[in-house]
Amino acid sequence: MAIKYLKSLDLAGKRAFVRVDFNVPYDKSMAITDDTRITATLPTIRHCIENGARTILVSHLGRPDGKAVPSMSLAPVAERLSALLGIKVMFVDKPIGQGASEMLAGLKNGEVALLENIRFYPEEEKNDREFGKKLAELADVYINDAFAAAHRGHASNEAITNFIGECAAGFLLENEIEYFKKAMVNPAKPTTAIIGGVKISTKIAALKNILDKVDNLIIGGGMAYTFLKAKGYDVGRSILEADHVSTAKTIIELAEKNRVNLLLPVDIVVAPDLDSADKKKLARFDSMPADMEGVDIGPETIRLYEGVIRGSKTVVWNGPLGAFENPAFAAGTNAVAGIVAESGCLSVIGGGDSVSAINQSGYADKMSYISTGGGAFLELLEGKTLPAIKALDR
Repeated sequence: MAIKYLKSLDLAGKRAFVRVDFNVPYDKSMAITDDTRITATLPTIRHCIENGARTILVSHLGRPDGKAVPSMSLAPVAERLSALLGIKVMFVDKPIGQGASEMLAGLKNGEVALLENIRFYPEEEKNDREFGKKLAELADVYINDAFAAAHRGHASNEAITNFIGECAAGFLLENEIEYFKKAMVNPAKPTTAIIGGVKISTKIAALKNILDKVDNLIIGGGMAYTFLKAKGYDVGRSILEADHVSTAKTIIELAEKNRVNLLLPVDIVVAPDLDSADKKKLARFDSMPADMEGVDIGPETIRLYEGVIRGSKTVVWNGPLGAFENPAFAAGTNAVAGIVAESGCLSVIGGGDSVSAINQSGYADKMSYISTGGGAFLELLEGKTLPAIKALDR
C-alpha cells in the first residue's frame, strides 16, 4: 500500500487534523481512570508541535448515538492532555460549521486544540461525505493515529480523506502497520500464533486466514473446549459452542492440510465454577469431571507450549489462555507470557483481553509490540483491509 508516514510531511504553519483515539474510561465524577490511549499518541502530537503545526485533535468517546451527552464530553481529556504536554490545550466545544472555525482561527503554530466528541454528530458514524468535507475545511493536512478505530469507516477517518490533499499515518498507526507486516505478512520463521479467548465463533475468520501463514497454532482459553469436543472428548461443564464443533473440525483439518502443528491443552485446571478457586484441581484433557469446567491450562500444557514458543522466531498472540481475571486461574496465561517475553522472538500482542492479561502478567514491557486495537487487530488477522488504512492508500 502507498501510505505516507508522518515524518514525510512538511507541517510548518499548517493546520494538521489529527484523528486520535481518546476513548478513555471515566469514573462517576468524570475523572479519567486510565490514560493509556492518550499517552500512546503523545509522540505524534509532540512531533506536530515541534514542527510548527497548528494541531487539531479529533476523537470519539463512548457511544452517544449522534447526540450531545455531557457525561461523554472530552473536556476532561483536554485537561489531562494539557498536563501531559505541559501546554494549554484549547478545548473546542462549539459545533462544527457553527463556531468551531472561529475558535480555531486564533490557533498559532505549535499550539494544540481538541474538538468535542466527534460522535455527538450523527453524520460521523454514517461516514457522511458532506460532513467529511466540513471537517476537511478545518485543516491543510490529515493524520490518522487512531488504530483502534481503523476498522470503522467513519467521516473523521474515511470521508474526510477525499477532501484533503495530503494524508498520512501517525507514529502509532505506523507502528501498528509495520509490526503487523513483520508478524504476519513477511515473518521470520518459524511463526507461532497463540489464539485464546472464550469463543471460537469470534475467531473463525482469523483462524482460517492464518493457517497458511504460521507453522504452529496454539489454542487456549474457553475456545479450546470446542476443539476438544470436536476431537470426541467430553468437556464437563466447560464453555462449549455446540453449533461450532463442526467449525473446529474444519480448522483441525485445514491445519493438517497446511502442515500446521496445532496444539491443544493436555492437562486442564478445572473448578466447579469461576468463584470456586479453593476447589480447583488438575484434570487430563480426556478425563474431565462432568460437574466441573476448565478454567486454565495446566503445567504439562505450559511445558508443551513452551517447547514450541522457544523454537519460534515470531509469535502473534490474541486471546488469554484461561479465566485470568481471577488470579487463581491466571497461572497459565502468566507463565506463557513469561516464556514469550524471554524467548527472544518478535512478539506482537493484540486484542483487548490479551492486552489486559499481558499487562497483568507483568511482562508487558518485554514484548516487542502490544497493539492498541482490539477489533481492528482481529480484522487484520482475518485478512481484511481496514477502511481507515485503505483511505490513506493513495
